[in-house]
Amino acid sequence: MGIAGAAACLAALPSLPGFDARAQATPTETAQKIADHFAGVRTMAGEFVQFGPRGEQTGGKFYIERPGKIRFNYDGASGFKVISDGESVALDNKKMNTMDLYPLSKTPLKLLLDQRIDLSGDKVKSVKEEDDLTTIQLADKSVFGNSRITMMFDPKTYELRQWTITDAQGKDTTVMIFNVQEGVRLDQNLFKIDYRRNLEVNRKSRQ
Repeated sequence: MGIAGAAACLAALPSLPGFDARAQATPTETAQKIADHFAGVRTMAGEFVQFGPRGEQTGGKFYIERPGKIRFNYDGASGFKVISDGESVALDNKKMNTMDLYPLSKTPLKLLLDQRIDLSGDKVKSVKEEDDLTTIQLADKSVFGNSRITMMFDPKTYELRQWTITDAQGKDTTVMIFNVQEGVRLDQNLFKIDYRRNLEVNRKSRQ
């Protein structure tokens, strides 16, 4: 599982809504309100289903603390986890005894976890508003290359419904979230990365 796939959760739906001629690069006041509401939610926890580029499906539980912290615990025997501590993103597979690290600042997840989502900047590639969904696509070519993140919100409740990370090869990984609780108290140990384990695992892999 690569950084785009794991990063989306670290998260393709065949019917994922596309961007048509009505999609605007300049957001409306409503879209900025939605983004501000989302950024104002300091903590979130719930369940997720992830759809990969080849149609594979996995799920589990997730935790978010803004800014910069996220954790996904995947169901199944692998014990696979994705953890961001605000600086680095770790992809930890206990079953395979692998652990990869990436700078958070170099992944589109940073845009999801930022302190504020400013839709007036050039990171906004398109905004699409429909009766049942508001879709905001963000990218930063100078940092993430051709990777981008697309977030979908309920226009009535302003709640985040799903996001898609598109990698440099154009492959999508989508995360849909449900049973979400906002403003919950989270144990900070959830976001701790075992850097010692990372050193040990990678030292053994080089031997």
